[in-house]
Amino acid sequence: MTSYGMPYLLEDKTGKLTGSHFVDINDRLRLTLRCTARGSTHSTYIIYNTTVGTDPVATLNFGSNNSLGTIAFGSGPQVPMGSFLEPSPSGSAKSRKFIGSDGQQYRWSWRTTEDQEWTCTNASNHHVASYMLKVPGEPEYPHSSGCVLTVEEAYPHLAAEMLASLIIMRHIVAHNL
Repeated sequence: MTSYGMPYLLEDKTGKLTGSHFVDINDRLRLTLRCTARGSTHSTYIIYNTTVGTDPVATLNFGSNNSLGTIAFGSGPQVPMGSFLEPSPSGSAKSRKFIGSDGQQYRWSWRTTEDQEWTCTNASNHHVASYMLKVPGEPEYPHSSGCVLTVEEAYPHLAAEMLASLIIMRHIVAHNL
């Protein structure tokens, strides 16, 4: 893979939790979030890495009344979202940690910096990923929400996990869980 010396800047095409495409501005990575089932008892979302194929890389199942459900990576087992994304020691639902497929711990935090809606750091408190909303006053563009998921260049192997965990975190805040 080409090294650009810059993070993956994944443009969130819709900015919506109900589905979107996340496309790197240098076309190194393409992830798609798609709702595949929605009903009164559950909703299912699948994340695809369309850079390499069409197989699901993560499946998110939310329960009734938008409750947290389960998450599965690839064809792996379903794990309760509350076990995958554990509350941080602060006790805030808006800060949670998880163990990535590389065995390392990562933490999402909401609005810890002025310019980022969400920030993900590793156990050494180094920036790994972030999610920024459209800058106020920025012009509207067709086919773009103006929101960006940034994944540091050293972590493309975790991009789908970053997106899946971010979607859960955004869901928690959106539904005040």
